[in-house]
Amino acid sequence: MFTFILALHIIVAIAMIGLILIQHGKGADAGASFGAGASGTVFGAAGSANFMTRATAVLTAIFFITSMALAVHARKQAQDQFRLDAPVSAPQSPRPLTQDSSK
Repeated sequence: MFTFILALHIIVAIAMIGLILIQHGKGADAGASFGAGASGTVFGAAGSANFMTRATAVLTAIFFITSMALAVHARKQAQDQFRLDAPVSAPQSPRPLTQDSSK
């Protein structure tokens, strides 16, 4: 389960970085309103910005959830490693030494 969450976390992080780099800044909206060609896109003039914003929000939520899951797992692993009340097997008594008379 840990490996799956870690893999999902890395994939979401890479997707989030790519999606954020694709987005236009707020200054690009002013140029688009004067006919910079944004109305000819697949999502329309305002559709792509809305889609990108929502996709970023969903990826951010997934990234946050996987971060919390990894943190909980790391805390549990650290607590188990340094646990003092873990069952310890009783030490075995040494075997009695016998003198061999054949020497």
